[in-house]
Amino acid sequence: MPGYAVVDLETTGFSPRYGDRIVEIAVVHVNEAGRITGEWDTLVNPERDLGPVHVHGVRAADVMRAPRFIEVADELLRLLAGRVVVAHNARFDLGFLAAEFARAGYAAPAFDEASLCTMLLARQLLPGAGRALADCCAAFDIEIGDAHQAAADAHATALLLSEYLLLAEDGFWWGTLDRASEASWPSPTGAAARDWMPRPANTAPAPAEFLVRITVKLPEFAGPVEQQQYLALLDRALLDRHLSAHEADSLVALAEELGISRSTCETLHERYFDALVDVAWADGVLEVDEIADLAAVAKLLAVPGDRLAAAINGPTGVTEAREIIVLAPTAFALQPGDHLVITGELSAPRSEWHRRIEAAGFVPRPAVTQQVKLVIAADPDSLSGKAAKARAYGIPIVGEAHLERLLAG
Repeated sequence: MPGYAVVDLETTGFSPRYGDRIVEIAVVHVNEAGRITGEWDTLVNPERDLGPVHVHGVRAADVMRAPRFIEVADELLRLLAGRVVVAHNARFDLGFLAAEFARAGYAAPAFDEASLCTMLLARQLLPGAGRALADCCAAFDIEIGDAHQAAADAHATALLLSEYLLLAEDGFWWGTLDRASEASWPSPTGAAARDWMPRPANTAPAPAEFLVRITVKLPEFAGPVEQQQYLALLDRALLDRHLSAHEADSLVALAEELGISRSTCETLHERYFDALVDVAWADGVLEVDEIADLAAVAKLLAVPGDRLAAAINGPTGVTEAREIIVLAPTAFALQPGDHLVITGELSAPRSEWHRRIEAAGFVPRPAVTQQVKLVIAADPDSLSGKAAKARAYGIPIVGEAHLERLLAG
């Protein structure tokens, strides 16, 4: 007899009715004796904004290359079919799964005939215990690893189920197991599948990792015009002193398109940094915030430490940098009346941000058009429709911290 399939999800919000999607799926197999026999998990590209990143911890950069639900659906069906599907707050998780399967063109899964909710079972098996997963697990000294990560929550729920199996008579479980083995499940559609992609252990990319993806070309034919195009994109990408995964991809793609080699990119990065140093020293004084700014750019562009140390001691005076960088590194600037758009959930209500934007002389807009000067995103790698349109129009996307700096003058 197949046994149980414990599932846990992370989602963009609380309701598939309002467009929320799955961003992470975990499945744990438990046999009828309560032993864990297999575990699987994957991130899922929801093809929309990720919602409360502070809750689930999944960033847009993490899911950019993750499979879409339809690309893991057949394998997910294989892991669920014939088993009792178990979840903590099953109504939530199974509701999302049913909505995703329907969106992908599948018939309804057999959740009604063969599912169990460990939260509802607690009323019968753990009278007096709380309803949260942490409360139920605490009754058995079950530790939950990284809370709000699907794999950790599914594993903890599987251990909780194993304890439940010991509390009730066998007859309590056999009826559901029998129904699960006889239930009719949707057939695979044969849609193009991709390997599951678990959440990475370390989600922070190494600074300047995009450089190693640029080809080492010999010989190289790119001249000053091509180099200036690369510098212009670099200037826009570093506007908020953060290099998103989308921006890094764009730099790699442009370097390849223009025929610029990795070594030339490294040289251009150093020249760009030198130009920033000269701007910072223009008034003869290097302030603390300017030092921090130079250090941030040096880290993002893998500028050698000795070059940063020398910059702090004095301006570079690099004529070559001024010849090639006709665009000043601080060329982007907002003007009164410029249109700004917010996407995603920032730390304060959007109405409050709009009030502050208007007070600073700018115009908050609800949608991205070619007249918009800047988009502010909760996550600069946002997959929202607004962010996608901004990238298509070449409009810079920055994070909340940069909006704070702009509004502060």
